Amino acid sequence: MRADRLVSLVLLLRQHGRLSATALALELEVSARTVLRDIEALSAAGVPVYAERGRHGGFALLPGFRTELTGLNHDEALALLVAGSRRGAQAFGLGSALASAMLKVVDALPEGHRDTAAGAAQRLLIDPETDLLSRRLVAEEVPDEIAAEVLRAVFAGHKLRIHYAAVDQTPKWRTVDPIGLVTVRDQGYLLATRSGGDRTYRLSRILAAQELAEPAQRPDRVDLDQVWQERSTRFRAGGDQVTVLVRMNPARREELLGTALAVHAEEPDADGWLRLKVTFQDSRHAEWALWQLSTDAEALAPLSLRTSLRTRAAAIATCYGVSS
Repeated sequence: MRADRLVSLVLLLRQHGRLSATALALELEVSARTVLRDIEALSAAGVPVYAERGRHGGFALLPGFRTELTGLNHDEALALLVAGSRRGAQAFGLGSALASAMLKVVDALPEGHRDTAAGAAQRLLIDPETDLLSRRLVAEEVPDEIAAEVLRAVFAGHKLRIHYAAVDQTPKWRTVDPIGLVTVRDQGYLLATRSGGDRTYRLSRILAAQELAEPAQRPDRVDLDQVWQERSTRFRAGGDQVTVLVRMNPARREELLGTALAVHAEEPDADGWLRLKVTFQDSRHAEWALWQLSTDAEALAPLSLRTSLRTRAAAIATCYGVSS
């Protein structure tokens, strides 16, 4: 751990020229006292780091102390830097490793490539934390020790024992054969088999994990994209799906189709509105989707959905009908 931190410290000084102990501590997520000890260790090892006192002082390396890597052109370096801005690695507990790798890549670039690639990367933003409506996109938290254990089992091809909390169920221990990991909109999933059957586990619901020594029963090669597509299709086809007959404003049609699983029928109504027969994942999904459309959509069937929407609307009306 300390060796990695010392390397990161040197790379930070190479890229920024001069940094205070406080700034280094923030970057490395340690205390300023730890930074000072690390500086002493680097000096003792012969790394030419020196201190400049004063208001704008800090620590710096002697000019010319750097290495360069050839073979990467500007576009390749830019692609790496843009990839480093993505948050998918966070879902697998690789955020710190990715940040460290980006430091090394930037430091190893030739002088001209380093400056132009870093400047160009500042003009691109991938998957920001909020959308245009200022809705914060919250990534699921997966403890580092759990993510590391899952990763080891996946890469080593060993069986994995997990303490898993399924929805509305008491957490249970399961032994699975891991196939791979997938991240979708900052949600991480473990694809595995259990007793020969396909299983998909949300990483954030794994309470504990233990890599076993026994080899996993899985193919040597796998097309994760195909496996994910197949499991997604089966998931949408199963469960407590509900089919809804809805009458709606055609201007909101695309919004409805963006949330429904399937459209079975569509025809114009007498007043210019549309009448559609669509399927949702379950009754809660159907209620949520139609509620977003407000008075631009009316559920005609089933009766249970109309009742739940009416109950929700009545509760809202009651809440706002009483003066505070």
